Amino acid sequence: MNIYAIADLHLSFNSDKPMDIYGGEWVNHVERVEQNWKTLVKEDDVVIIAGDISWALKREEASCDLSWIKNLPGKKVLIKGNHDLWWSSISKLNQFDENMFFMQNSYYTAGEYAICGSRGWICPGDTEFTAHDLKIYKRELGRLRTSLELARKDGMCKIIGAIHYPPSNDRQEDSGFTELFEEYGVELVVYGHLHGTESHRKGIQGIRNGVEYKLVSCDYLRCCPLKIIPKGDEV
Repeated sequence: MNIYAIADLHLSFNSDKPMDIYGGEWVNHVERVEQNWKTLVKEDDVVIIAGDISWALKREEASCDLSWIKNLPGKKVLIKGNHDLWWSSISKLNQFDENMFFMQNSYYTAGEYAICGSRGWICPGDTEFTAHDLKIYKRELGRLRTSLELARKDGMCKIIGAIHYPPSNDRQEDSGFTELFEEYGVELVVYGHLHGTESHRKGIQGIRNGVEYKLVSCDYLRCCPLKIIPKGDEV
């Protein structure tokens, strides 16, 4: 079993939100993701989709996008992103398909690994952080802690963190998210949300205080899911 990760699919089969208008890596991005996914991922593999899955506004509108994901190989672990306004009752979402796990206040077991996560939020110290963001930031910290705590209580020792927002501010300073990942001994964290070369540079990458961080936004990965487990042979 391999574990892959990608974020920001921004699917729009049932909504008028084409990504081609942004040019670059977004041109024909859906077709390219599908081709790369089918080339790499086998049915027993796991793919983390770290948020911004669909542009749909309602669950019914997202059905075409979710069906597209359903028909791709592998088991999928999905995290909510800031644009996933269709994300509704978690129990109903988890009835969609047996090979799709929508994560909220929970974790997913992939072999010896527990995949834990939450949407995350803008971190204090970021140039865009406001007083309004503080409440949401604290709520997302609570959801992440719940996910991590459940895995630990069940005896899971190897943990992968999945979060949509970068786990630090745009100055790459420590945050409540990085502190939680360190506290629970998380091995690797994947995240998305950042688009374009300038924004990509703002994301924390590499090993920091024992935790490895990887940016997996679709355009950064050139529309190709990144193999994160086993390590050492990423595509």
